[in-house]
Amino acid sequence: MDLKYGIWNVKEPDVSSVNALVSGGFSPLAAMVLAGRGMKTAAQAARFLDCDCSLPDAYLLTDMALAAGRVAAAIARGEKIAVFGDYDVDGITATCLLTDFLRKQGADCISYIPGRLEEGYGLNPIALNQLKSEGVALIITVDCGITAIEEARLCRELGMDLVITDHHECKDQLPQAVAVVDPHRTDGGYPHKNLSGVAVAFKLACALSGDPEAVLDEYADMVCLGTVADVIPLVGENRVFVSRGLKALSTTKRPGLAALIRECGCDEKAISATTIGFMLAPRINAAGRMGQVELAVDLFLTQDEGHAREVAAKLCELNRQRQQIESDIYSTAIAMLPEGAPPEAIVLADEGWHQGVVGIVASRIAEEFACPAFLICLDGSHGKASSRSHGGFNLFASLTELSPLLESYGGHELAAGFTISRENIPEFRRRICSMAADYYETGTHRTVLELDCGVSPEMLTIPEIESLKILEPCGSGCPKPVLMMRSLTIDRIQQVGGGRHMRLRLRKGRNFLNAIYFSANPESASIAPGDVVDVAFHPQINEYRGERSVQLNVVDIRPSCAAPCPMETTHYLAMRQGRMSADIALALLPSRATLACVWRYLSSVPGGLIQENPLCLCRKIVRRSGEALSLEQLLTCLDIFRDVGLLDEKRVHLSLSIRLNPIEGKADLNTSSTMQTLLHAKES
Repeated sequence: MDLKYGIWNVKEPDVSSVNALVSGGFSPLAAMVLAGRGMKTAAQAARFLDCDCSLPDAYLLTDMALAAGRVAAAIARGEKIAVFGDYDVDGITATCLLTDFLRKQGADCISYIPGRLEEGYGLNPIALNQLKSEGVALIITVDCGITAIEEARLCRELGMDLVITDHHECKDQLPQAVAVVDPHRTDGGYPHKNLSGVAVAFKLACALSGDPEAVLDEYADMVCLGTVADVIPLVGENRVFVSRGLKALSTTKRPGLAALIRECGCDEKAISATTIGFMLAPRINAAGRMGQVELAVDLFLTQDEGHAREVAAKLCELNRQRQQIESDIYSTAIAMLPEGAPPEAIVLADEGWHQGVVGIVASRIAEEFACPAFLICLDGSHGKASSRSHGGFNLFASLTELSPLLESYGGHELAAGFTISRENIPEFRRRICSMAADYYETGTHRTVLELDCGVSPEMLTIPEIESLKILEPCGSGCPKPVLMMRSLTIDRIQQVGGGRHMRLRLRKGRNFLNAIYFSANPESASIAPGDVVDVAFHPQINEYRGERSVQLNVVDIRPSCAAPCPMETTHYLAMRQGRMSADIALALLPSRATLACVWRYLSSVPGGLIQENPLCLCRKIVRRSGEALSLEQLLTCLDIFRDVGLLDEKRVHLSLSIRLNPIEGKADLNTSSTMQTLLHAKES
């Protein structure tokens, strides 16, 4: 079974908190979800969910007074201002918001977004020299600039003033600029640290305007788009931005956005954060990825409806091209993988890959193969790479350790990029694979699914599910509820979407439930009618031909267990690393009954070949036997069987490949070196 998540962390809502929330007017299901998320009273929950709270004063941001003062002076003097942004949705919306606002204040203002392929991210000498030649006196960065130490120095040398607005983490040294506005500044007192780049630009507009409500009315749609697309936690004032923005998007007065919504086929009256994440943001991002970011700027700033329709159509076409390029890169990359089990990290390189798209493919491969992925676009003797993590493997720390092999690098734990000499790629591949193998061997790797609570079928009524709408807008920091139901029998499986998805009919007692499981089939999920499973899901209401019914949108499925199945492997890893003690031996030493139970299951598998997630295999054995079994005891049993030749085993961090060997007579398990080590340690 292809378990997506090794650990299901099922919250147990406090009963007194649930009762308090129900007494305060919340439905039982909503109360359970909110209590699982730490809400103890109705008042606390109402504050968390509030989408109408007042916005903090923009001047609470450090240097905001300096920034607003310098910009106001530039407007009064008629100086030329350049708003310098980034090529993703957050950067584009920030650039357009501030450019439009300043022009409406009478400013001589232009916008500049660097070419992703030619200039890369952030301030750079090419751009600064060009802006100087155009007569720019003041540059305002949005969604970038907080690490631009050298570029700030160049600005001073060229005689241009610099105001930085950014939302990324600050380093020890800040650029020398007229003002550096960033909620992450350690010397700041702003109450909300997690703002998007466009939200910080919005705050500058508020400071200049003096009327935050009017600015929000005008630009809530842009702030909403950037906040959702940049996966900013939807708490505090971000809930205000997104809630107001979603309403604004449903009746947007911007010709470009209205045209894009229609071109995507979105329901204008049902725009949600999901609509932004899966429909609108990818098309806006396509402009930057494909080297035509000016189209996205046009989308937000044009007032010509005919031009707006043309731009929206071009963005959708660019996105289709991006998807095709992504598909081609993916196919090429998969064909380059070595046969057999995947390595602990995937490092691939090719001359024909598109630099603006490889990051998406790296993310897809990392998710599919459950390991870090590094895709390198080769150009002559050098290559530019995009990488994505999996399971908590820290990319930035790893690249820092391997920096002698790199020409430059940047990013964070989960996504990073670097440049590398072609001749260093083999050594980089060897060392990053070794580092990933060590990381997974330590047992620190965890793919955790956070579940709000377990429920019974009786709780899943249409009114209860509808009550969960109070959590909207949902996203980072306030995710869609994920519920769990135990011991469901799979009654029926129907493949749909050309075999890409599954419809399931699940049964518990007299209750039947319909479910949809996207991007899965019976083989990949290793399920069949009659299996008893636990299901993690988003509850939803399905509407078909005027009929409304409850449906489970499946997130993950695992074998159901009636007996304990602990998943920690601390003792087992200590044994593998040679750190033995009597306590460790007692925890790991399997009884004869446990050994027999595991062997009976293994020998019952047709063909004697097992390829399985270790935790899933453990749960299947527990389900079959009804006896408790820990993951580390299962792994110990496999070691003992391997020692005496009963099986061959290969482990890659998220999978086991086991082949049983035919033998004559009985194997003496006491001759196993693992067994001897445990017995000796137990007696010591």
